[in-house]
Amino acid sequence: MIYSIIEGLIQQSTKNGLIESADQIYVRNQVIALLNLESIPEEMPVALQDTIPNLLEEVLAYAVEQQLIEDIFDEKEIFAANIMNCFVARPSEIQAAFYKKYETSPKAATDYFYNLSKNSNYIQMNRIKKNIHFKAETAYGKLDITINLSKPEKDPEQLKRERQMKQSISYPKCLLCVENEGYKGRVGYPARANHRLVKVPLGDENWYFQYSPYVYYNEHSIVLSEKHRDMKINQDTFERLVTFTEKFPHYFIGSNADLPIVGGSILSHDHYQAGNYEFTMTNAETAFSIDLQRYSDVTASILNWPLSVIRLHSKNKKALLSLANHILQTWKYYDDKQAGIRAFSEDIPHNTITPIARMRDNSYELDLVLRNNRTSDEHPLGIFHPHEDVHHIKKENIGLIEVMGLAVLPPRLKDELIEIQHFLCGEASNIEAYHQEWAEQIRQNYGICSNFEQAGMIIQRELGQKFTKVLEDAGVFKEKEAFKRFIKVLNTPS
Repeated sequence: MIYSIIEGLIQQSTKNGLIESADQIYVRNQVIALLNLESIPEEMPVALQDTIPNLLEEVLAYAVEQQLIEDIFDEKEIFAANIMNCFVARPSEIQAAFYKKYETSPKAATDYFYNLSKNSNYIQMNRIKKNIHFKAETAYGKLDITINLSKPEKDPEQLKRERQMKQSISYPKCLLCVENEGYKGRVGYPARANHRLVKVPLGDENWYFQYSPYVYYNEHSIVLSEKHRDMKINQDTFERLVTFTEKFPHYFIGSNADLPIVGGSILSHDHYQAGNYEFTMTNAETAFSIDLQRYSDVTASILNWPLSVIRLHSKNKKALLSLANHILQTWKYYDDKQAGIRAFSEDIPHNTITPIARMRDNSYELDLVLRNNRTSDEHPLGIFHPHEDVHHIKKENIGLIEVMGLAVLPPRLKDELIEIQHFLCGEASNIEAYHQEWAEQIRQNYGICSNFEQAGMIIQRELGQKFTKVLEDAGVFKEKEAFKRFIKVLNTPS
């Protein structure tokens, strides 16, 4: 049976362009070596027809059965990546192919690399399919709601090994460093043998382009600095983002903020996120236009969005970047007692920006989302952070993806929401205490549901309202007048 699986992998990899016919003997020998097989049958069995991820699961089952590896998460991940590495070209070949495709169009290049990343199982499509995803209608448009089920839970033996593992290894320095390309992995550190990067110079620096192993949206990609350095939002950031959209005009690109609480999960390595997807914020309506007197070449407006967003639009790249930097530098030192905004606590900064760039109508567009990470006794996790009344849904940082209108919610909600569905149908249920008040309020508003499907639709709608509140909590200016006070400062000559 294992030989049928191997032949299936070879056929599918050839069909999907991972390897050429001339590579098949070489690849077959590499795979059987990893499986401790010394030869192949004289008459090869018929290839098993299935997808690459499914065939790879069969290989892993064989490896566990034959005691080549233990049935432990990290060992299976490392073995799977090593198997697929036999089918993936070296980085230099992939970069050459990427830029050859780029001569046709930027989209042809990213299509090639995205498909390669999926077919090589670096992007974990089988796991991603487990995510629950839907759109919820809100006052700001249809927001994306995702319950993240793609990352498997670790079994007790895996956790035990991680506890026993010495933490002295510092290579690679972090999950985003370029040194991850081709790295085998280890206990507690992900396998990256089948991982590939493409060099994309931005300004006078080398940056690298890759896809996320667990994509949250179409062509979810990461652009990372060659240097391991902390996240930093400055004028160079804006210039790199805009330059990237010149190179790949079909992609947006944005950066998490560079401070704790309002930043992303990894602040130790300068990086951005990009992709070929239109978030709800992309098409948000204008709340009101603003006149920034010294920047007549740039159209500026405030978006009708739960967070506080200034949108800049111009064909003049230099003027747009200059204004963006002016807004950043003004915001970094801006205090507004009425709005609860304080730029510093002694020498600790609180104000920063989450920027997003795209090309629209052959012009540059830059969204600047104003962020503040100050805490208080009332809101110890953050004043402009999800407040306690929404923690039963989400209490984690609101990063770039959420800012644009895509909720990434914890996996616990899958089962917890089913219990609420039973409750809404008048059935026996075991609702978590932190959901009880919410569930009772929903039932009071809608009454007893006639069927399980109706209850599910109501919960989806109400999750959209909860996520809206999450985003509104993160907005620094709750009123138009507060925004106008900041605009007045922007227009004050320095």
